[in-house]
Amino acid sequence: MTIEFDRVRVRCLLLVIFLMSTVTATADDKKPLKVFILAGQSNMVGHARAHTVATLLASDDKRDQDLLKMILEPGHGFNQQTLEKQLARGQQIDALTGGISNDKIKQMKEGADKEALVEKVNALKAEHELYKKTIASKCTESDQVYIHSIADRNEQSGPLRIGCGAATDKIGPEYGFGLSIASQIDGPALIIKTSWGGKSLHYNFRPPSAGAYVLNDKEKASDKVDDIKKNAGLNYRMMMESVSKVLENLSDHHPDYREDSGYEISGFVWFQGFNDQFADEFRNAYKSNMVTFIQDVRKDLKKPDLPFVIGVLGTAVTPEKIAENPVSVAQRAAAEELGLENSVVSVESYPHYSHYSNAVFQKGWPEHYHQWDTVGSDRPYHYLGSGAFFVRLGDAFADAMAGLMAN
Repeated sequence: MTIEFDRVRVRCLLLVIFLMSTVTATADDKKPLKVFILAGQSNMVGHARAHTVATLLASDDKRDQDLLKMILEPGHGFNQQTLEKQLARGQQIDALTGGISNDKIKQMKEGADKEALVEKVNALKAEHELYKKTIASKCTESDQVYIHSIADRNEQSGPLRIGCGAATDKIGPEYGFGLSIASQIDGPALIIKTSWGGKSLHYNFRPPSAGAYVLNDKEKASDKVDDIKKNAGLNYRMMMESVSKVLENLSDHHPDYREDSGYEISGFVWFQGFNDQFADEFRNAYKSNMVTFIQDVRKDLKKPDLPFVIGVLGTAVTPEKIAENPVSVAQRAAAEELGLENSVVSVESYPHYSHYSNAVFQKGWPEHYHQWDTVGSDRPYHYLGSGAFFVRLGDAFADAMAGLMAN
């Protein structure tokens, strides 16, 4: 009798657990897909080769250490000594070859000595390349956040991973953003990224409500006046068309999307500005264009309170130089005009700059190419192609976005 009673109790308990788990699962299934839109020009495209994220190993800052845990798989086995060993290997290769020019080898006479040196250098280079590939292979792939990314000619769809930058081994801010926002939200998320290098807000991303683009004298004298007029705002239209196309086919872009749960357009991140620096009419109109851009995006997406993060151009590196840049100042001013109460905030990019990478770059990257290649992969206008920078910046964008969503 007692045994039978205990069996009944156990069965009842199991039934309760089953029902509770079913309710929990059902609640989870009903969470809408959160959609985040990222847009801009080349620094949103992303020109950092994946292995340069390991530059974070040189830092003992707690935030950087946390970011390493976020982006690298558990048990990756890398540490600061790993990075220093690669820099030493790069220095050895550069000393033997003369850097990217390979002049020291080219100037040698043919013979046994040259053959031996080439063999030694090739072995060192193979180890160096293996290190870079190993770092990239240990970068996390998300099962919570998916992405549809247009980054110039590199279009990608699937789980968030490295390779959604300018090439299949590069990243932009989307990587750090997605992994960071995943830890701050419940349920699945989708990033829609549209980015093209060398595009201005005043012309290429010109918002519809900004009015007709006014041609300068050179453009008026061109034989392509009609094309110039027609293509004003082209990238804005391409951006919105891409977003609409993805939203119409969400089941193709995230396996956890459920039609009965729906989706939320949860935020927009804008990182651009470089091409608006070089003409008065572009610089002077940036603030009003930025405000209009935000208003038009919200109108077109039917989200009047859409959280909006503006990344402030920071290629000038120092706060003093950035304060002299009219575009950077205008980006801050646009965020201040709309204000936190209207769910708009600006995020500075310069605090996340990789000064560690810059120190190697300043040594003279052609002569110290293999050292430089360890910690950077592009020029200063692309924030040195530093994975450390782009992971930090993406994380900062995510923190700002989470704050706006909570607010």
